[in-house]
Amino acid sequence: MAEPRTVLLAHGGGGRLMHELLAELLPLLSPTAAPPSVLNDAAVLEVEGCRLAFTTDSFVVTPAFFPGGDIGRLAVCGTVNDLAMVGARPVALSLGLVIEEGLPRETLERVLRSVAAAGAEAGVGVATGDTKVVERGAADGLFINTAGLGVVPAGVTLSGDAVQPGDAVLINGTIGDHGLAVLAARQQLGLRGGLTSDCAPLNSLVEALLAAAGPHLHCLRDPTRGGVAATLHEVAGQSGVAVQLEEAALPVAAPVQGACATLGLDPLYVANEGKALVFVAAEGAAAALEAMRAHPLGREAVEIGRVLPRTDDLTAVTMRTALGVVRVVDMPRGELLPRIC
Repeated sequence: MAEPRTVLLAHGGGGRLMHELLAELLPLLSPTAAPPSVLNDAAVLEVEGCRLAFTTDSFVVTPAFFPGGDIGRLAVCGTVNDLAMVGARPVALSLGLVIEEGLPRETLERVLRSVAAAGAEAGVGVATGDTKVVERGAADGLFINTAGLGVVPAGVTLSGDAVQPGDAVLINGTIGDHGLAVLAARQQLGLRGGLTSDCAPLNSLVEALLAAAGPHLHCLRDPTRGGVAATLHEVAGQSGVAVQLEEAALPVAAPVQGACATLGLDPLYVANEGKALVFVAAEGAAAALEAMRAHPLGREAVEIGRVLPRTDDLTAVTMRTALGVVRVVDMPRGELLPRIC
């Protein structure tokens, strides 16, 4: 059997401190381990002529149940979306459960039913798994680890180092929904307006994008931990480009806008679990937007910015405000909201 060759590697996201930590520790895995600047949401492996996508993730969200989802749905959607961001069709998932002693059977059943429902929605099932029980107080109820396997179609190469100046930056809907929904449920803030997670599997949306604008697509990313801001910095660093956002174009739902104003948060840094940032050549932007808007998960798709050449006097990510002033969008130094996935 031929040895698999890694073409694109994967990582788990996060802020500047996490990237610095990975840069220091990844070489411990192997002398040829790639630095964070070349990592994508899933690894793409060539095995005996077949291009496979492979990813893994762990879920420790608290509370385990929140408006719009739960830890089981989140585990499936997060894993499927990492595969989708490299253009892969999900084939199978693994499910590892770390169960705290005393977790009610009803809670576990509810989570597993949610896993099954989300898998059916994404068209993928759990092929293998494992369970471990730890003593009371060691796991906060339930932790989940997943792995996902997918097939990458011929001719599809999506990567953070493929973004080019002139590319349009699109997103399929409003930002910050997931992080604010989890935070409000965790702290029992009682915020009005119906904060709801956007947790959803994006593989069918990506299939539509590939069919409509495939040759023009350069990169897809789901802006989870660290939100849109952190993800844009990651991609800008990989490709050596800059990104300029248009504040007036950023889609933020009224409940999220109100909650952020109340809590002093910026929706650009709040996690999403059903959104994709799309980097597409300018000539393919209209077709990509049309395809997204025709899909149930992309009806509010918009262009939010453009990719620019990186120059010495241009910061990696900036935003043109409603007043016409260009301001810097910094990379978050840590997680703004921990344990949201």
